[in-house]
Amino acid sequence: MPKPRQALLIAAALFCTYFIWGSTYLAIRFGIESFPPFMMAGVRFTIAGAILYVVMRYAGAPNPDRRQWLGAGIVGLLLPALGNGTVCYVQQTVSSSVAALSIATAPIWMAVFASIWGHRIIAKEWLGIAIGLVGIILLNMGGSFSGDYLSAFLLIFAAASWSFGSVWGKHLPMPQGLMASAAQMLAGGLALLITSAISGETWPQAISAKSWGAMLFLIVLGSLVAYSAYQYLLHTVRPLVASSNTFVNPIVAFAVGIWFAGEHVTSSELIALAVILVGVFLVLSATQHNEI
Repeated sequence: MPKPRQALLIAAALFCTYFIWGSTYLAIRFGIESFPPFMMAGVRFTIAGAILYVVMRYAGAPNPDRRQWLGAGIVGLLLPALGNGTVCYVQQTVSSSVAALSIATAPIWMAVFASIWGHRIIAKEWLGIAIGLVGIILLNMGGSFSGDYLSAFLLIFAAASWSFGSVWGKHLPMPQGLMASAAQMLAGGLALLITSAISGETWPQAISAKSWGAMLFLIVLGSLVAYSAYQYLLHTVRPLVASSNTFVNPIVAFAVGIWFAGEHVTSSELIALAVILVGVFLVLSATQHNEI
């Protein structure tokens, strides 16, 4: 691909992961006002994955073989299902701003999990990991997480699951191009729908226009566009660039949460945000020369 065109695609993908994903936390909050959390996430990813799969097949992309379906299924379970599904569940009790702040720790977990595949964690990364953990502790000492240790644990689990899948996915057999995103979303969406059925969730009797709009936003922009953009970045640029959305997402989530939903951000949460972002910066700036 010519370099100017690739640079344009990278810039567009970064824009999607920065601003669209930063807004999805509020869209999730609006969606679960009507839809049960696992059902909403399952419908979102299943429809998005099915649409993208049909489009890619129509465009001539080969059907994934058994090994590629397995690889995509593992990533789909770790990212859309365990990662995003857990966030949807926790946002029943936690604001969209705080959820985005917790997920900002993802690059720290990526550096830790990458050591499984031979990545050597250097001193600068260890410092960033330690500072990031201090930020998590500060977040749990006050604000929305004060005393709510289960929600805090689940959001940390979601960030770790997303990070583990992002790193492991680079070493798994995977369909080419956007077919990988389609297969991952289909697998994750189906897993979420099964979880929804097992947990006893039922289709809501009344669905607000706000929730329908949030669902449409999450399917089209949050999944078809932004999730595919993230997968493109993971396989095209350095981890520093692919994960740089973690600097912007909490800020966007804070802004749209305050603006459109009247969410309140405490001073302790702002301090935790600053500390976590310092830790994330140290980890990412170290890994640009110590590739994950």
